[in-house]
Amino acid sequence: MISPPTTTSIQTSLLSVRDLSVEFRTRTGTVKALQNISFHINKGETVGIVGESGSGKSVLALAILGILDRAGHVTNGDVLWSQDTEHYNLLKMPEKKLRQLRGKELSMIFQNPRVALNPIRKVGKQLVDVLRCHSDLPRSQLKKRALELLASVKIPDPQQRYDAYPYELSSGLCQRIMIALGLACSPQLLIADEPTTGLDVTTQATVMNLLKELATEQQMATVVITHDLALASEYCDRIIVMHAGHIVESAPTHLLFTQPRHPYTAKLIAATPEPHKGFDDLIPILGSLPDLRREDLPPCRFISRCDRATEKCQKEGLVYQQVGEEHWVGCWYPLERENATSH
Repeated sequence: MISPPTTTSIQTSLLSVRDLSVEFRTRTGTVKALQNISFHINKGETVGIVGESGSGKSVLALAILGILDRAGHVTNGDVLWSQDTEHYNLLKMPEKKLRQLRGKELSMIFQNPRVALNPIRKVGKQLVDVLRCHSDLPRSQLKKRALELLASVKIPDPQQRYDAYPYELSSGLCQRIMIALGLACSPQLLIADEPTTGLDVTTQATVMNLLKELATEQQMATVVITHDLALASEYCDRIIVMHAGHIVESAPTHLLFTQPRHPYTAKLIAATPEPHKGFDDLIPILGSLPDLRREDLPPCRFISRCDRATEKCQKEGLVYQQVGEEHWVGCWYPLERENATSH
């Protein structure tokens, strides 16, 4: 596979991922979870990573932070991090130094806050733990700062919530506490993995508006991992589409939704419910993700679900083509612009 070149240099991007591959070794075979992933994140921008469940979105986030499960192994690639005038490869950084970056410069909001939060430790104490590890605040100021963080994410009565256990709070409040934990030390990059899972529509909008507001205030780059295309279209500057461990398309948000060039992207958009669409107007994506344990995986992992596939897709390595400004597609036969929105 030939990966898309990063059009922004490491000197100007905050994070640059180059040819990242990840495998999971299991009793039933080796799962090729990610293959030759390349992209960059600029300072202050919000990038969405979308795709159906099993496409590798969360694995990518965990690999970047160096917190893969024991069965997971990075087999290739670099994760380059820029801080002031210094540049680091996170994959080669000693664990002690990487731990200092995590939570301070690099932070993550995990899926399902009820699972991510410690159920037997009060909310305030969990915030204080993060501040004690990653900030220079004196011990006497830690509680005050924790209360300020709870107030910053618009949690009513911060003092009461400070002394509460996670199980005493609603899902929406737990999600806000996860955001407060993620932003506690004003990171340069926040990765939000399905930040609205399990929340009602009104709470989803509140959480995302809050994230966007805080990111703007702190000039923070944000990666939003989601399967919700409508959410990504509203809050992200640029979108990366993943399928079965590959990046299949990357484009500015307005281009991706008006001129999708990869067949998978077009099918995802066609299958997304919208207010003006009737039930019969939704077009399901037939088939399922391939078994990533297969030894004979084709170069394009979408081939069994694609109506444009030819023998070339089966035999020749996948290449990325630039089809517009900051618009890349991993396909031998990208959709033409006039046909892209009709699929």
